[in-house]
Parts: sequence; structure tokens; C-alpha cells
Amino acid sequence: MAAEKLRDLSQPIDVPLLDATVAAFYGTGSKEERSAADHILRDLQSNSDMWLQVVHILSNTQSLNTKFFALQVLEGVIKYRWNALPTEQRDGMKNYISDVIVTLSSDDVSFRRERLYVNKLNIILVQILKHEWPARWSSFIPDLVAAAKTSETICENCMAILKLLSEEVFDFSRGEMTQQKIRELKQSLNSEFMLIHELCTYVLAASQRTELIRATLATLHALLSWIPLGYIFESPLLETLLKFFSVPAYRNLTLQCLTEVAALKFGDTYDVQYVRMYTIFLGQLQAIVPLTTNFVEAYANGNSEEQAFTQNLALFFTSFFKNHIRVLESSQENINALLMGLEYLISISYVDDTEVFKVCLDYWNSLVLELFEARHNPEHLAADITTGMQTLMIPGMVNGLGPQLSKRRQLYASPMSMVRLLMICRMAKPEEVLIVEDENGNIVRETMRDNDVLVQYKIMRETLVYLAHLDHNETERQMLNKLSNQLNGEDLSWNNLNTLCWAIGSISGSMMEDQENRFLVMVIRDLLNLCEITRGKDNKAVIASNIMYVVGQYPRFLRVHWKFLKTVVNKLFEFMHETHPGVQDMACDTFLKIVQKCKRKFVVTQIGENEPFVSELLTNLPTTITDLESHQIHSFYESVGHMIQAESDPSKRDEYLQRLMQLPNQKWAEIIGQARQSVDYLKEQDVIRAVLHILQTNTSAATSLGTCFFPQISLLFLDMLNVYRMYSELISTTIALGGPYASRSSMVKLLRSVKRETLKLIETFLDKAEDQPHIGRHQKFSLFATIINKYKRAMIEDVSMIFESLFQCTLEMITKNFEDYPEHRLKFFSLLRAIATHCFPALICLSSEQLKLIMDSIIWAFRHTERNIAETGLNLLLEMLKNFQASKFCNQFYRTYFLTIEQEIFAVLTDTFHKPGFKLHVLVLHHLICLVESVFLTEPIWDATTVPYPYPSNSVFVREYTIKLLSSSFPNMALAEVTQFVNGLFESRQDLVSFKNNIRDFLVQSKEFSAQDNKDLYAEEAAAERERERQRMLSIPGLISPNEIRDEMVDS
Repeated sequence: MAAEKLRDLSQPIDVPLLDATVAAFYGTGSKEERSAADHILRDLQSNSDMWLQVVHILSNTQSLNTKFFALQVLEGVIKYRWNALPTEQRDGMKNYISDVIVTLSSDDVSFRRERLYVNKLNIILVQILKHEWPARWSSFIPDLVAAAKTSETICENCMAILKLLSEEVFDFSRGEMTQQKIRELKQSLNSEFMLIHELCTYVLAASQRTELIRATLATLHALLSWIPLGYIFESPLLETLLKFFSVPAYRNLTLQCLTEVAALKFGDTYDVQYVRMYTIFLGQLQAIVPLTTNFVEAYANGNSEEQAFTQNLALFFTSFFKNHIRVLESSQENINALLMGLEYLISISYVDDTEVFKVCLDYWNSLVLELFEARHNPEHLAADITTGMQTLMIPGMVNGLGPQLSKRRQLYASPMSMVRLLMICRMAKPEEVLIVEDENGNIVRETMRDNDVLVQYKIMRETLVYLAHLDHNETERQMLNKLSNQLNGEDLSWNNLNTLCWAIGSISGSMMEDQENRFLVMVIRDLLNLCEITRGKDNKAVIASNIMYVVGQYPRFLRVHWKFLKTVVNKLFEFMHETHPGVQDMACDTFLKIVQKCKRKFVVTQIGENEPFVSELLTNLPTTITDLESHQIHSFYESVGHMIQAESDPSKRDEYLQRLMQLPNQKWAEIIGQARQSVDYLKEQDVIRAVLHILQTNTSAATSLGTCFFPQISLLFLDMLNVYRMYSELISTTIALGGPYASRSSMVKLLRSVKRETLKLIETFLDKAEDQPHIGRHQKFSLFATIINKYKRAMIEDVSMIFESLFQCTLEMITKNFEDYPEHRLKFFSLLRAIATHCFPALICLSSEQLKLIMDSIIWAFRHTERNIAETGLNLLLEMLKNFQASKFCNQFYRTYFLTIEQEIFAVLTDTFHKPGFKLHVLVLHHLICLVESVFLTEPIWDATTVPYPYPSNSVFVREYTIKLLSSSFPNMALAEVTQFVNGLFESRQDLVSFKNNIRDFLVQSKEFSAQDNKDLYAEEAAAERERERQRMLSIPGLISPNEIRDEMVDS
């Protein structure tokens, strides 16, 4: 192939041939042609000298794809090798890119024609700037502004470069640059902003060119979040922006700029300017979109620009109110403008667009939370006032904090009533609801959960709970009114009934108990009446779904109203016979949820009853479950298990258990009886499925019964193990006779399911039970891990036997690649961790070969790309390191494994596939660095036979070794940078936060993590913030659903 000569870079590259190769790659030729072109282009990209051909290529090609290919090569060099290039090469490339940009953007025709190419060149220039500016290109901003004044098209492109630069420094810098570099660039932009400001204001005042004005407004939008405030409020900039707001061509861009200004938050210095901006804006808005506008219809019928305007309007109001609403509370005139703005926002909130509603919902949530906290934590308001916030000015207000709070509640009473109605009308679907309306208007079972809807429900639920706390009576009145409208047919629709019931269920726990009881009696009564009078399977399914959701959310009410509880449970049993998709699943889920919170009620003989409800249930059990599918039956058995577990009398409990398991036990006895006559009976597929169903039913009951399940598992145990052994032999025989493909047959898969369920049943019982029976050890890791975690040190003597029978053969299975035997992997490492945690003395007794096998398997585990396996391996490694540090074998262990562990941890730390393990990588490194500076290591950890130089300490040796290791791994980093990082590790070892930040900066400098999603590097901080938020939510009644609170809700 002629293109092969492209690989010779000793002379200028053949550009027409390169064009043809790139065209072949993107073209519609044969697969072989594209593949050959791909190989050549990849080889050229990876060639370290290819970038020297970039200028030659860009100067001689007319192909846009070839230009992009050359710039891609250059981008890689800028990102990874720029600082290592000679000064003259850096300056030459910098000047060439600048000249091409100026040449192409100086002429309007070429600028429009080559727009994509110019945009890519702009990106390259900004990437260069991140290295060169300000230290090596201090004149960049003055040069740019001077060039912008020579031509309107150059000016338009200069605006695009400034926008890119601002976004790179202020929006996308985290994880891309070191914290020191970010500070330098921000400082430089601030210090030279006067030139940029003058250019922007000059363009907006003097230019008549639409494209240039739009580019300037877009740039201002990127700049406004960080520029010095004087340039906004002490210059004509705000007035200019408000002037452009009335011009349709610039309306959206101007509104985005005003939103950025509204989002700025600081002291009260510019309050007057903010009030003026808001009132002028509102006056102009009324002329464009009157308050009476139906935003729902306008948005549905509008074009993309008009729809974007609605969304931008929502962003402006929410940003302004979040940061400056107090300023508008300072006079009656401002209050009128405030209420008008809130009314606009409420109207926009009804627009049928998810993104628009998210913007509005986020603000309503924050405003309602602020009003709630001011009412329930008055010190918040006191703090606001003492730190200089505006005092609420309402006519007739007297001094004192109490009256201020009262007047503020009075001010927002009407808007909050409208927001409450909004939340009820638009409530999102909760997770528990399984019945939905499809695109054809039919009621069907939900097949896939929508996570966005669940997040939205969580925020709406929280908002409505705050609103309920602000006015319980108004909340109750609005909900009962809407329910009444459903009953009398005024407002009857599936959607209206759904959102109302979801809203009712969402405020569980927020009212005082008496009010909640009264409210719920009316709600359930009306819903049951609606169910009786409604005709049609779809309609009944919708109402059934809503009844089940509501009652499932109010366990506190059900525990103190036995008749309601019994009625509800019997209604659930009715729904279990309803074959409409989703109804049975939801009935079983709701039954389980109610039983978990009210279980004592079912085992006590209630007033007016002849026997406990559980006894009556067990009598009718065959009829109740007759229409349920297998997975629903398992859920039902788990629910009844919770009831039986609540019975305190052991004899009654055993009797209930025997009655519960009567059906599966009869079937089991029948199968075992037939098998004793002919073992082949167990090989029939229907029989295997029946065995699997029986085992799954037992596992479900064991899950809720725990120790109380002992009589039942004793009954099955020996026969179950015989079936397990027989199925194991059958699998082996089938595979031996049928070859490798036999393992994928439906028969073998079914047999393996039975084996898995057998082990799961034993594991579940052991895990739940407090006093375990003696069960023989089986050759499966999950079971061993469970036994070791339970018996702990008593298992020490058995570890060697477990090791010999399992480890080597299993490692051979799972270390060939990262895909085969997925079920074995995690269980294997869970077993290892159980041994390391509870039986560590046994590990010391293993031979050096066996210990090496364990360490090799741990290293292999944390190299794994499966997150669970990698984290288990890292946690296991930490356990081992700490245990060996405290043992008498500390020196011996670390002399053997210290350097290997350090090298492997750095390998996964700098590998972007393992970012989720960042926290544990840091902890391992921190342990190693602290160890070499501690008193635990009393001997050298280097091998004297291979390291002739006698180091003064382990610390000095590890520093030097680490510097060499990283320098060879990252040749693009200067030795001084690596040395600074390694020294930083030792200096920051006393402060884990500084230690972690030092590693984050190193990862950015190494360029391994550039242009990637680096949120996993900050996962620990995010988890701590989530826990603080949960504790806050637990302190507010109703904010966390009663079913989500993990306490034992006593119902005696």
C-alpha cells in the first residue's frame, strides 16, 4: 500500500498521500481499506516526531479532516510534552497558531467558511496558554485586545478565545490543573481585566454587527461570574445589558448575562443597584410577556428561541431570589415587585418541560427550607439580621424578632399556598408505585425505573413536607378539596388522582399524630369509596395502586387503628388476586412494608377477634397465594415470617412456622419420597424447578425469621445436602459427556441455580441466626466467609485446611482474565478478608509460598476493574498491613513486600480505570509512608545483596526509590516536580487531608487524569456531606419516610 511511505518521517510528509489516507479512513470504501488507514494513522499519532510535521501539513492541505488529524497530534504534545520541548520549538508553534488564527479571522468570507477549523485552532491556542501564560507570554491579553481593534471579524474571534479561556480557568480547571496554577491564572485574568472590559463595552456601544454583539454577550456571560464587581456596578455595563434585553435578537444572551449578575452573592454594598436592575427588568418583562400569559400554552406552541427564553427567565428569577430576595422585602413598593416575580415563577413552574421544572423546583425547595428554618430555628433569622441583612419592612410592623417572623410568614403565605398546590398537582411518581400510564394511555406495569423521576420525587417530597410544617391545616384543606373533586367527578383523571395520592403519601410523619389520624381516616375512606363506585379494570388498577401506596406510607396510623389495618391487609389480599399488570407485585410489596412496621399487631388477639390475625391468615394461606407468581409467593412468605418472628411464645411460634411451611414441606416430602424410589426422578426439569422454588421459599422465610427458622432448616438439612451432592455430580457428568458447551445448557444452568440457592439458604440462616447449629464446611467461599465471620478465632486451626483445598485451584480459575467465573471472584476475596480479620494468627503459620500466593491474589484483586472486587482487595490489603505491623514478623513481611505493594498501588492510582478506589489507594500509601518513619521497622527493608549502598534509614531509601519509580513511569514530568511530590508525601503524612490533596495535584500534573471525570477523587468528601445531610433530615419529622427510618418501630 502506497500509504506505508507515510511512516517515514525523516523527510516532509507527503500531504496528498496523507489526505488520501484520511479520506480512506472516513470514506465509504471497503472494511480492509478503512482498517489499513486506521493502522497507519494510529502509528503516526503515536510517533513522537509526528508533531514536527504539523505546520507542514496545515500549510499544504485543503482537507478539513486532515487538518483536524494534525491538530489532534499537536494537542497530545501540548497536553503531555509541552514543557519538555525546547523554547524555540514552543515559541515557533505558538506564533504559527496565532498567525493562522489572525489570517483566517481577518476576512469575513474565510472566517465563516473555515469556522470549524478556526474553533479548533482557538482550543489549541488556549491549551498552549495554560502552559505559557502568564509566565512565558505576559503580553497575551494586551496583544489580543490590540488585534481585536483591527477588524470586527478578528474581534469576534477574540471574544471566542476569551470565552474559552475563562471557561478553562474558572469552570473546567478542577482536576485539569494544579491548585497553584489555577490561582495564578485567575490572578492574571483579574489583574488584566480592565483591557477586556474596555473592549467589551466599546463593542456594545459602537458596533452594529449582530454576530459581533452576540459573541460579545456570550463572552460576557462567561466572564461575569468572576470579574471584579466594580466593572459591573460602577460602569454603564448593567444599563447597557438592560437596553439590549428589549431587542429580540439579543434577548436570550442578555438574560443569561443578567442571570450571572443575579447569581453573584456578597455584602449589601450594591443592594440599591440590584433593586434598580430588578425593577427595570420587571417593567421591560411585562411589556414583552404580561403576567396574565398562559406559559404552559406559550411554551408548548413556541419555537426553540421562545422556549429557551422561558427557561432563561426561570433561571434569572431563581438566581435573583436565591441571593437577593431580602433586599426586595425592604419596602412596600419592592414587595409588590417581589410578589409579581414569584407569580411569574409559579406560572413558569407549570410548563411541561423537565429541565424548566427542575430549575423552578430547586428554588422552591430552597425558599421553603429557608422559611421553615426561620420558623423552627429563629436564631437563623437573628444571625441574618445581625450580619447586615435588610430588615423586613411591612406597614404596621413593630420591633422584635417574633413579629418579624410573623410578618415574613404573612408576606409569603399566598405564594406558599400556590407553591403547595403546584407540588400536589405535579408530584412525581414514588419508587413504590409500579403501575403507570404508557404512551397509548393504557395502564401497565412499569418495566424500567426512571432515576430522574425518583430524584425529582425526593426533592418534591422534601419541599411538600416543609410546606406542611409551615401550615398543616392549609395542607390538609388543599388535599381534601382535591380528593373531594375526584369523588364528585369535577377533577377526575388518572393523572390528578395519582399526583394527589403521591402527595398525600409523601407527607407521612409531618403532622401531629391526632391530626394525621383524622386526615388519613377521611383519605382512606374516600379512596375505598372511589374504588367501589369505579368501573373498568384500568380505573380500578389506578385506584388500587394509590390505596396501596398511601396506606404503605402511614405505618404509625395503622398501628393504632386495628380495624383499618385489618381492612387494608384484607384489601391487599383481594389485590393479590387481581391479574392486572403490576397490581399483585405492588400488593405484595405493600404487605411486606406494612408487616415490617406493624408485626406485633398480627400475633396478638385483638378486641372483637377470636384468634390472632396470623392464625387466620395461615388457615387461608393456600387460597390467598393461589394466583401469585413464584417471586410474589417468596415475598409473601418473607412477610408472614416477620409476623411469626414477633410472637414471643416459642411453642406458638413453632406451630405458626409449621403451618406456614406446610405447602412447600408437603411438596418437598413428595419429591424426596419419589427420589428414594428412583433417583432419576430428580433429573426431570419440572422437578428441578420445583426444588428451586421450595428452596427460594425457605430462604425468604429464613430472611425474616432468623433464629426462629431452626426447626424448619433442621427438617430439610440432610436431604438438601444429598440433593446438592447429587446435582453437583450430575453437572460434572453432563459437562464431561457434552463438552464445554454443555455448561451453557438450560439444564446445567438450572442445576447450578439449585446449588446456589442451597448455599444461599444456609448462608442466610447462619447470617441471621444468633445460635447456629453445627453445619459441616462446604467448598464454597460465601459459606466459608459467613462461618468464619460468625465463629471468628475458633476457626483458626481450620484455615490451613481451607487454604489447601481451595486457594491454588481457585486462583488458577479466576486469574486467567477479568471476566470468567464472576460469581467466584467476589466471594473468594470476601473469604480472604474474613480470614485476615478474624484468623490472622493462622496466616502467620502458613508457609512463605502460601503467603506469597495470598499477597499475589490481593494484588490481582485491587488491579481488577470490577469495583467491588478492587475495593475488597484494597480493604483486605489494609487489614494485612495493619496486622503485620503489629506482629513480630513486621520486618520480615515488609522487607519482602513493601516495594511491590508501593509499586502496584502507584500503578492503579495513576490508571484511570481505578479512580473509584482513590480513597483506599491514599490510605495504603499513607500507611506505608507513616510506617517507614515509625519505630515499627527496626531493620532495613532493602535487599543488601542487590542494593550495595548502605542508606542511613528506610525513609531515605523509600524516598529515593519512589522518585526513581515515578520518574521512569512519567518521563513527561521533570525530576524536580517528582521530587517535590515525593517530599510532600513525607512532609504531609501527619495531615491526611493535605496528603490526599498532594496526590490529587500529582495526578493532574502527570496528565493521566486530564479531560476525565474526576469526581471519584473527591468521593470521600461527598460521602461525609451526604451523612451530615441525612442527620439533618432525621431531625425534622416527616422529612424521611417512616419506611426508610431504620429503627425498630415498636408497635406493642
